[in-house]
Amino acid sequence: LYSEMKPSTGTYNLNTYLLKIIGNIPVKYEGRSYNFPIQLWLMDSFPFTPPICLLRPTPNMVIREGKHVDGRGRIYLPGLHNWDYPKSSVVGLLTEMIAKFEEDPPLSSKTTGESKHPHELLAFVSNLQINDGGISHHDQLINKISVIGGGDLGMASVMSILAKCEVDKLVFIDIADSSTKGGSADLEIFSLPKVEVSRDVSASAGSRVVVVTANAWSNEQSYVGVIQTNVDLYRGIIPNLARLSPNAVMLIASQPVDIMTHVAWRQSGLPPTRVIGAGCNLDSARLSHVLDITLNTHKQAWVIGEFSDNKVTVMSNTGLNSSEQLEIALGSSSTKPLLDRGFEMIRNQGQRSWSIGLSIADITNSILTDKMKVHSVSTLAQGWGGIGAEVFLSLPCIMGANGSTRLAGVSLGQEEDSKLRDSITSLSNLMSQLRI
Repeated sequence: LYSEMKPSTGTYNLNTYLLKIIGNIPVKYEGRSYNFPIQLWLMDSFPFTPPICLLRPTPNMVIREGKHVDGRGRIYLPGLHNWDYPKSSVVGLLTEMIAKFEEDPPLSSKTTGESKHPHELLAFVSNLQINDGGISHHDQLINKISVIGGGDLGMASVMSILAKCEVDKLVFIDIADSSTKGGSADLEIFSLPKVEVSRDVSASAGSRVVVVTANAWSNEQSYVGVIQTNVDLYRGIIPNLARLSPNAVMLIASQPVDIMTHVAWRQSGLPPTRVIGAGCNLDSARLSHVLDITLNTHKQAWVIGEFSDNKVTVMSNTGLNSSEQLEIALGSSSTKPLLDRGFEMIRNQGQRSWSIGLSIADITNSILTDKMKVHSVSTLAQGWGGIGAEVFLSLPCIMGANGSTRLAGVSLGQEEDSKLRDSITSLSNLMSQLRI
């Protein structure tokens, strides 16, 4: 149906080979025909999740920012926001894209001056040569971080990020309806450098990372009712946060973290690679430390699965200082006792606000510096290791400037697989009872 669109493989996030579709789509505007160059990335979770869609302007073209395209060429459509496989498809997406671009063309010629009128599109657009260079950004990104929600965890996140990360600006937003409010007044009194305190989410605009620690007040008696109160709080802030910082990575620390990360992804319309939860990152860092220092394994390990008693441990296939690409090692009779012993040593350490704040700062630093470090964060698990349900679980993910990329799934032992399946069932049942 769209013969100009050609599939090929490509490197996404510097280290992951995925399918991309590059080419031109035909767009008519006021009686004239144009070919607009676009690129679609099909993630490893496709078709359960939508493609990432980008314009690919040539050096002689200018992006016309509008309600369906941001200033960096990222394409936003209702079909992406409401993606629902198997009803949704790439063909349907391209059809919708053409219709929206005919209403509001997203590209014009640089020679048009300030008017950027669509009629001034270059004639050679019809014969574009698509290269693999992507969209270039000559402007320097500002390291702006926003932390949403006051209280101990919000404050701990602010302090930890300031200590660990090179930030140009940190905005601390105290949500009025949150049970975690408070603490912002002290920040205002003692006025830390680079920190802005606000009660308006619009202050978060242009953030590279948005950390959400807010939890809602609730007098509900049932567990589902308590979570629903949190969901309702999120409905009032998450879409606005995503709209104000469409290129940000959203890092969720509200509880229960797997459910609230899932809710934030649904409400934000952002791709699943850019909505993650703090999940089991702290436990994973503790486990790796214990295995390395106390048990001398010198290998990275991760705690994965639901943030509950159904957690599972896995180990990497390479040493801590190895230059080889990290993968999850297949379970063996020699690694399981080590993992079990290490996990037992950290089991009763607990998670205080300051320790979670340090964990959040570590993830944030990996994003800001494009570190490509592997963290166990709550992410869309659908398609990983045979998981068919739409659930969020902590999995080892490479974290960089563009968000998360999951490590490949492996076959787990019977006990570990049973724990994950129990988590998937309970999380799916809980999600089905919520009004997102």
